[in-house]
Amino acid sequence: MELTEKIYDVVIIGAGPGGMTAALYASRSNLKTLILERGMPGGELINTAEVENYPGFESILGPELADNMYKSALRFGAEHVYGDVSGIKQDGAYYQVEAGKKTYKTKSVIIATGSKYRKLNVPGEEEYAGRGVSYCAVCDGAFFRDKELAVIGGGDSAVEEGTYLTQFADVDIVHRRDELRAQKILQERAFKNEKVDFIWDTVVEGIVGDDKKVTGVSIKNLKTNEVTTHPVDGVFVYVGILPQTDAFLDLNITDEEGWIVTNDLMETSLPGVFAVGDVRKKTLRQVTTAVGDGAEAGNRAFHYVETWNEKNQA
Repeated sequence: MELTEKIYDVVIIGAGPGGMTAALYASRSNLKTLILERGMPGGELINTAEVENYPGFESILGPELADNMYKSALRFGAEHVYGDVSGIKQDGAYYQVEAGKKTYKTKSVIIATGSKYRKLNVPGEEEYAGRGVSYCAVCDGAFFRDKELAVIGGGDSAVEEGTYLTQFADVDIVHRRDELRAQKILQERAFKNEKVDFIWDTVVEGIVGDDKKVTGVSIKNLKTNEVTTHPVDGVFVYVGILPQTDAFLDLNITDEEGWIVTNDLMETSLPGVFAVGDVRKKTLRQVTTAVGDGAEAGNRAFHYVETWNEKNQA
């Protein structure tokens, strides 16, 4: 790997709301700041139709909010480079962040890699990915105009995205329990929507189709054990999230499920390594909480680098 000549005060891995806010606070404190992101800046905001619980906006499109945050993140000189981070190594008082064919040397690191959708891991899911199986209503909903869809899950994402999909199609929300886990306001909207039906106490056994696309889901009623095939044209999966921490497992900063453990200052057990947003072990994962995490981490990185400079450049 090629070691870049420039030494950064902080490298931020991930450009979701938490990472971009951290970049804003760090660069505004005059830290040499680098953002590494393997995709489009914005994280899950890119795939969110509307954000209704971000202060200052009655409602704003997710991609629009992401773009605003990105512009703010770069306002004070933070750099942005596309790169898929494969690991972090200690190099004396520095850290080396490996991404693609390059290695970036830095005094501190803020991990903001977020989470990803959990898969059902049933027959047909991989086979029909992109051919009727989706994890993003905003991305793929318009392809299913006037069709029948199954949305799997009972939490906020399943209910909110299921309701969003009704502008294109009729929706059956399939949930393993007999009541939803989503916020009450989201439940109420779904229950009032004539294009949403619910299939309770039911799990997906498999996804079926022809040689081109999905034609149905094999579902099992947990109370009767009856297995049936429910005809649908598409399946949208929202059954939980997993932390994107594979590149950091050897650092011993995660719990047994892979979530990064921090204190209230976003500090991990490694000095100078912080974590923010959905990748952290915490109870609430929202845009607002990620932004708060990012502000704290950007500020703490500044104090850490100040101390680092006094210690290593005296």
